[in-house]
Amino acid sequence: MIEEVTGIRKIRMLYLQLLYRCNFTCLHCFHGKRLQYADAFTAEEAVSLLTLMRDEYGTEAVTLLGGEPFVHRELPQVVRHAKQELGQRVEICTNGYRIERRLTEIAPHLDLLRVSLEGVGSTNDGIRKRGSYQSALSSLSLARDLGVPTGATMTVTSQNIGEVLPLASILGQFGVRQLKLHHLRPVGNAADHPELLVTDTTAYGRLREELAQTKLPLEVIVDEDLSEHGAPAVCAPPSGPREIDRIEADPRGALTMSCKAVGKDSHAFWYEKAANRIVHRPSATDELTLSVPDVVYARA
Repeated sequence: MIEEVTGIRKIRMLYLQLLYRCNFTCLHCFHGKRLQYADAFTAEEAVSLLTLMRDEYGTEAVTLLGGEPFVHRELPQVVRHAKQELGQRVEICTNGYRIERRLTEIAPHLDLLRVSLEGVGSTNDGIRKRGSYQSALSSLSLARDLGVPTGATMTVTSQNIGEVLPLASILGQFGVRQLKLHHLRPVGNAADHPELLVTDTTAYGRLREELAQTKLPLEVIVDEDLSEHGAPAVCAPPSGPREIDRIEADPRGALTMSCKAVGKDSHAFWYEKAANRIVHRPSATDELTLSVPDVVYARA
C-alpha cells in the first residue's frame, strides 16, 4: 500500500514502539499522557509487522522503543525472532533502569543498546528519575561486558546544554560508540515545562562549534534542528530515489514517515494488526514529528 501511494519501494529500518507504558515520567517526554494508555503490540503482532516490512519493503533493521521496551513482557521473543528468523539488525532504545537480568538474556541477539541520558548526575535525575543516572551507567557497563555495542541519546534542554561534552567524555569511558543529540519540541510533557526550552537559539550554534573543535571519544550525531537556523519547515516529496531510512509504528498501529519523503501522507498509513495489513487513511492526523537530517561529528 505504501508503494502504491508514495512510490517508495524500500524502507531500511522500522522504529517499533512496542507499548506506551513506561516506568519513568520524564519532564520532556513527547508521549505525555499517552504513557497512561494500554495500547501495545503483542509479540505475535510485532513479529507479523516485522515480517511484512521485510517481505514487502526489504526492511533490514528494527529499533525497539516504548514507552520503555524492557517493561514489555514479550521483549525477548520479539528480539530473538527479528534476529534469528528474519536476520535483521536489532537495536533497543531504553532508559537503562534495572534491566540487567533481561539484558543478559537477550544480549546474544542484540546489535546495539542505546540508553537515554539527559546530563551528568543530578541533572539527568532531575529530568528523568532519581537514581536513573547510575542505573544507566551500570547497564552500559554490563552491555560492554556482554559484548553488546552501545550508544546513547540526549535531548538538549536549557538545563543540560552545558553538559553535552562532559557527558560525552564519561560515556567514552564506558565504551559507548555514539551519542545522538535531539532537539526538544514543546509537545507531550515538555509542553508543561517551558523552562526546559532553549530560548537562545544561537546556543545551538555554539554547541556545534564546540563539538567540531573538541577531540571526542565517540561519534556525536545531532539533529539538523540544533543548527542556528534550524531545519527547513517546508515538507515536500523529493524527486530522488524511492527509498527511505525509516518508518515508525506507534503502539496503536499508526505509521509515520518523514513529511520530506511523502509530504501530506506522512501520517496517512496504519498497520491493522488483526488483518496483518497496511492501509491508507488520508484523513489521519496526529502530532507531526519531522525526521530531519543529521550531522555527524566523528570521534578523534
